[in-house]
Amino acid sequence: MRVIGVTGLPGSGKSVVARIAKNMDFNIIRMGDIIRDEALKRNADIGETAINLREEYGKYVVAERCVEIIKESNKKLVNNPNNYIIEGIRSPAEVKIFRKNFRYFKVIAVHSSPKTRFMRLKKRKRSDDSPNFHEFNKRDKRELNFGIGDVIATSNYMVVNEGPIWKFKNAIRNTLRNEMEKKTSSKSRKP
Repeated sequence: MRVIGVTGLPGSGKSVVARIAKNMDFNIIRMGDIIRDEALKRNADIGETAINLREEYGKYVVAERCVEIIKESNKKLVNNPNNYIIEGIRSPAEVKIFRKNFRYFKVIAVHSSPKTRFMRLKKRKRSDDSPNFHEFNKRDKRELNFGIGDVIATSNYMVVNEGPIWKFKNAIRNTLRNEMEKKTSSKSRKP
């Protein structure tokens, strides 16, 4: 089983990575979906829920829920386990949990300038996206307070998403293929 994490500030292109990975037969786990589902249950703001969940259950809570989902999914697939992309890693604590549970865990960081990301979010119009630049900055600061900057800085791969989309998609495909080949190579070297 191969588990790869994707990190990046809002609007950087994490969902594009997930779509490409899905086309390469990866299963997608979105950490933000766990937060959004919890916010719905609580009838609360998504940003507040992200903070409150971590305060109530600890900084590992979202990562631990992702690990449970993956392990439960693979219980029946012992001989041919699935591969996973975990989209939306935000803290070194989450990376620690994933590395503890998945031997070959790697992180891909996606980077785009604030101006580019803000324009994308204005077009995307998801419920937690604001067309207000002040709110955009506030959201970035919240993400940075979780430790996302450290995750980006220590990632295994950094892919810049500023130019033509086809270049970005090719870079992601190549990165994912490279990781899959490493796994195959390491298996074939064992006695």
